[in-house]
Amino acid sequence: MTIAGKLPWIVLAGYCALVWRLMPGRISPNQFFDGKSESSKEPRLWLLVASVAITWIFAKSIANVASLAGIFGVSGGIGYAFYYFSFIVAGVAIYFIRTRGGHTSLSGFLVSKYGTLRAKLFLLAMGIRLFNEVWSNTKVVALFFGDEGSGAYWLAAAIVTAFTVYYSWRGGLRSSLLTDGAQMLMAAILLGVVLAFLWPGLAERGFPDVSRGLSMAGWTFGGLALVQVLSYPFHDPVMTDRAFITSPKVMLKGFIIAGVLAGGFIFIYSGVGLYSLSFELTGNPSISVPVMLGLPVLLVLNALMLTSAGSTLDSTFSSSAKLVARDWRNDRGEVLAPVLRRGRWIIITIAVLGNLPLLSIYMGDQVGPAIIAATTISGTMVMGLAPIFLLSFIKTAGKLSFHLAFWPGLVFGVIMTLEGAVGWTILPGWVDIGTGRYADDFGINVYGVMLCTAGYLTGALVPLFRKDTAAEPVIAAR
Repeated sequence: MTIAGKLPWIVLAGYCALVWRLMPGRISPNQFFDGKSESSKEPRLWLLVASVAITWIFAKSIANVASLAGIFGVSGGIGYAFYYFSFIVAGVAIYFIRTRGGHTSLSGFLVSKYGTLRAKLFLLAMGIRLFNEVWSNTKVVALFFGDEGSGAYWLAAAIVTAFTVYYSWRGGLRSSLLTDGAQMLMAAILLGVVLAFLWPGLAERGFPDVSRGLSMAGWTFGGLALVQVLSYPFHDPVMTDRAFITSPKVMLKGFIIAGVLAGGFIFIYSGVGLYSLSFELTGNPSISVPVMLGLPVLLVLNALMLTSAGSTLDSTFSSSAKLVARDWRNDRGEVLAPVLRRGRWIIITIAVLGNLPLLSIYMGDQVGPAIIAATTISGTMVMGLAPIFLLSFIKTAGKLSFHLAFWPGLVFGVIMTLEGAVGWTILPGWVDIGTGRYADDFGINVYGVMLCTAGYLTGALVPLFRKDTAAEPVIAAR
């Protein structure tokens, strides 16, 4: 192996050494799930901000925004950054859930409002999200060490996963919070270094010109993002778990600040895609741009991907432990040793199962992409969560409202899977809104959210009619 070939592994070793020093020692079961300090103090505002922000600056998002900007230009980068309005939507909604109802988790709120069965359907949707986060972030990092399927690729995937499992197994959410602060600082510094290399080239060539059609296709994606932020954040426990570890006021302030920081970070990183477009590079911009700029930039981006992927993976593991060990049972009492053991076994299980989609490269050109596509539909599948959470203040909305909102979204998600993975054409062309490859998705999400909302409101009206019907005999008797 050449010196250049060894350098990514040196970066990985340095990253592991830094995180190792940040890991807490012994922690209590409650610290494992709630993230509090040894003195039982809640995290401070800026630790919350850093933790929430870095968990959404994940390797997959960094790669995605670079690719979108590399195709659609500035509109692609802005369109993807629109997803970070999710912080504000989730922060405001959960603020009212906590202050009006005194709830300490989303699952507890759902049990109280809609019943246990509905809460478990929601948790299953969250489980799909967590599963998807494991392989997608592992894959992006592993590609910096070797071609997909190579020995270096698999070794890097195994090391990153195993190391993150170890410190998550030890400290749970507390480990995740402490490492998130340092990871956010590292990511900001590394982004500054990347910009220092990119800016001279962009200043010389200027922002790339794209056709009106491509630009509008990027704005179509932006429209899709703005619709999905109404539901998308609620099925991400990595975000919502952190909405219950501080006071409601601190949480709301922290989520707004984190949304601005993370969204700004992602938009700035889209400069990698713009650079790729300006210099007419081919392939993944997160790989092709640093290769063009030289080994130092490649190593910096390697470190940035490691940082973002590590922060997302440890948060995914701690959220998976909480989801199964506590939320599934709606257990809000003192955490006992058996609950902690169960949570730690869940971390190991999700790490193994979550990486199985990486094996799809051995299943042929058609089966592999179909399996990957089937795990990336969660954003559309959960569109029904928008009214379930945002309209939960309607007192008459209950079990029927939940079902009439939740299941149509699931159906639309299945339709998108079949159209994308199998190549079937199911929906008519008039459903499309906008132009380009995301017009179909945009249309389905717009009409789907409208249908889910109408279903939710219909379910809320039914009890009113029942009350009127039940009252008629009483009036007649008088």
